[in-house]
Amino acid sequence: MKKKLLCLLLAAAMVFSLFGCRSNDPTPPDDNTPGDSQQTPNTPDQNTPDVTPTSNYKIGIITGTASQGDEEITQANKMKEKYPDMIVTATYPDNFTTETETVISNAVAMASDPDVKAIVWCQAIPGTTAAINKVRETRDDIIFIVGTPGEDPGVIDPAADLVFQVDEPGCGIVIPPQAKAQGAKTMIHYSFPRHMSYALIVARHENLIKYCEQEGIKLVDVTAPDPTGDSGMTGAQQFILEDVPRQIAQYGEDTVFFTTNCGMQEPLIRSVFENHAIYTLQCCPSPFHAFPAALNIDMSGHEADVEYMMEQLQAKVDEAGMNGRVSTWGVPCNMLFISAGVEYARKVLDGKTNGVVDDAAIRETIAECADQFTEGMQMTLTNYEDDSTNGPVTNHYLVMADFVTFN
Repeated sequence: MKKKLLCLLLAAAMVFSLFGCRSNDPTPPDDNTPGDSQQTPNTPDQNTPDVTPTSNYKIGIITGTASQGDEEITQANKMKEKYPDMIVTATYPDNFTTETETVISNAVAMASDPDVKAIVWCQAIPGTTAAINKVRETRDDIIFIVGTPGEDPGVIDPAADLVFQVDEPGCGIVIPPQAKAQGAKTMIHYSFPRHMSYALIVARHENLIKYCEQEGIKLVDVTAPDPTGDSGMTGAQQFILEDVPRQIAQYGEDTVFFTTNCGMQEPLIRSVFENHAIYTLQCCPSPFHAFPAALNIDMSGHEADVEYMMEQLQAKVDEAGMNGRVSTWGVPCNMLFISAGVEYARKVLDGKTNGVVDDAAIRETIAECADQFTEGMQMTLTNYEDDSTNGPVTNHYLVMADFVTFN
């Protein structure tokens, strides 16, 4: 399977490299083109810790609960198994939008241990910046590495030492040609006002509009319930289950579905498979993200086994006759951010980096951790471009990978 997957990835890279020349891809304008920036770097005015190498330290990991998405907490537990005496874990509440004080107090409680020298936070939901700032009032020596921020770059970048995020604007460029190759004629985009206030989600949506039009795909925006609202996650998921058949009845099976919310992925995947529609990518790309629960895949003993997951997904695609209509990334992005966050924090604390933000060491760590999930997987890192300063933000990395299509 490893050879087969590697061949698929290499083939995908040859056909449509996410950051190089793409057959079938439009050439995006310079201000939206993903890739390594050559502009003068912009470093946020953050409180960078003065790190003194030490061998006696702990690294904290803060994630959501399993009900919000079990990938992050699964990877946190994996890192705890790998470094049992080093890793400490905590979770933030499911309804984090109304429980900011709990988000803050959980971080403060973790930082109350003087041996905790770094905290890896994924997903970095709204309230993360407030929590970091509160911790820094008494612990200015802690390194904060955050993944998948739910706050705009202008808010999280000055607070965190290092930010990892899927290149959401870039996804808006590459999803339409991939969807077209899968046969899509229409795209249904599910979101809600809270998400559509986030700068990078908005940038992805704007690119989806532009490049769907170039590919001849009709983009339809559908407002779904916010899972943090009155109806909760259950109401949001029920809406998806009921709405997908309605959209397919109107636009046909050659419709690709996308949602900006993690909790909606499971009912979306299930309904797409049941109605023979198209599924190109999750909001947080990963072969593990919602597929197991949606398709009843037993993950016992294989919680972080990408090779096993790919085999199971291919079998489910074959069984449903969905060949060519389902794709994802070959590496789990949020699990990668946690793994890389821990490993990079260790390098900093062990004195093996040039400061807290060492570009070469960051890229090396991402590559090493990605390879542990999927051998031969190539990741592309780009610094986020801040329009207000016309330069890349040196501590904020946007991450991309190639599609794996299940044929």
